[in-house]
Amino acid sequence: MDRTGRVLVGYATAAGSTQAIAERIADVLTSAGLTVVCRPVGPDLEPAAFDAVVLGSAVHNMAWLSPAVDFLSRFPAGDAPALWCFSVEGLSHPDRTRFSRWLAGSELQKVEQRFPGGHRPRDHRMFAGIVDLRQVPLWGRLFFRAAGGRSGDQRDWPAIEAWASEIANRIDALRAPAGSDPT
Repeated sequence: MDRTGRVLVGYATAAGSTQAIAERIADVLTSAGLTVVCRPVGPDLEPAAFDAVVLGSAVHNMAWLSPAVDFLSRFPAGDAPALWCFSVEGLSHPDRTRFSRWLAGSELQKVEQRFPGGHRPRDHRMFAGIVDLRQVPLWGRLFFRAAGGRSGDQRDWPAIEAWASEIANRIDALRAPAGSDPT
């Protein structure tokens, strides 16, 4: 990646949690001096136009939303942009039970197994979003609560910002000229 490289923070959202997380990640990357574009992914957006991509999606039924999967399916082979991924769901908050952490980890693996073309990100994190149980059937609310879930804004902003800082450092190391010390 050269020093003029662009970073995409792309997302597919269902109710807005994923967009807000993407915007926070973009803010951290921009503050680190990177040139960042933050927007929803769609058929008009080409992954090859960027040197690095941070791609996120809401998770429904252990799968990403179709716009994010479609974007990933168009990811170039070979000299592809550096890729980081994040998923947003309801049970990922660090204060959850051992069972809910296991469920979140299992969900993350299932999401990655469904990535098209065998694309594997440099890192993939699961973050909690905003949970609204008002439209969830009784059995779903009971299961969610038994797994340690609760309604409300579950986003862990310090964890999201720390991860974005890690990405900024990794991108900066990628941008360093060959033979230079990135520190």
